[in-house]
Amino acid sequence: MSTDGSVAVLVDHAGGLARPTALEQLTLARELGRPVHAVWIGADPQTEVIAAHGATSLHHVRVDGADEQLTASLVDGLQTVLTAVGDVSLLLVPSTFEGKEVAARLAVRTGGGVVTGASGVAAQDGRWVARKTVLAGTWDTACAVTGRLAIVGLAPHAVQAAPLAVAAQVEVVEHTVAASAAARAVTVVSRQPRPTSERPALAEAEVVVVGGRGVEGDFSGVEELADVLGGAVGATRVATDEGWIGHEAQVGQTGVTISPRLYIGAGVSGAVHHKGGMAASATVVAINNDPDAPIFEFADYGVVGDLTEVLPALAAELRKRRG
Repeated sequence: MSTDGSVAVLVDHAGGLARPTALEQLTLARELGRPVHAVWIGADPQTEVIAAHGATSLHHVRVDGADEQLTASLVDGLQTVLTAVGDVSLLLVPSTFEGKEVAARLAVRTGGGVVTGASGVAAQDGRWVARKTVLAGTWDTACAVTGRLAIVGLAPHAVQAAPLAVAAQVEVVEHTVAASAAARAVTVVSRQPRPTSERPALAEAEVVVVGGRGVEGDFSGVEELADVLGGAVGATRVATDEGWIGHEAQVGQTGVTISPRLYIGAGVSGAVHHKGGMAASATVVAINNDPDAPIFEFADYGVVGDLTEVLPALAAELRKRRG
């Protein structure tokens, strides 16, 4: 395998807008010093935004004969672009449930090697090497891809998205792809949009405030602090199992994996299965009335106190400082 080829990025988008994680991937891709091919499947692309983040080519793909949001359609589109470009040695995808499935299916078709949940990627000794934490955050690993194509799922916030001072000159290439049998086999009967919220998506949020057993069913303080910080609300498995909050808020090995710049755990013990879902957090703040709680062993900052007093006081102080 050689790292001399170009880099491709699957631009995840919703409502015609590129997701923040896609802009992070484009930023990383251009920093690798190779030509960057952005792949936008379906809808009309945000050409100016893509150019501002360093792509030299924008491949706009339409899939004929199937719903373009299907995983199989995304794989069809990516494979077409990879074949057309010819020299792509690294493909960056979002490390989401959908992104991981796309990576796996594409790897089967192309013989590529997959690494997900990566915190970074670099060329080393002629191979693409991705870094990631494993075993509930206890090990930092370097994973070298030996296949001809490295497919890397980049974790949210692994890179700070940053537009160029002067946008790149981007060439737009149009592709129309005939849907594969796998894509045509699925008929989308209806879609139910997720409940809207002003809070960011849990997996993508830069700030996450998590409530655990210690909230005893009352998430009001957790939600207030999250709103002051512009963050998302998460929960431990115990909190979701008790029905205090929906299971979609669960953070952990069997829930959502997060990598925010700031994690605040309120009444969270820090069990291994929860730590496995938040170990990539840049800064960890723990609030717990038990000084022996395991979370204090890996927290950057710890507050031993009653969360019903600490959370409102913290929220009030933040509002005061913001004027």
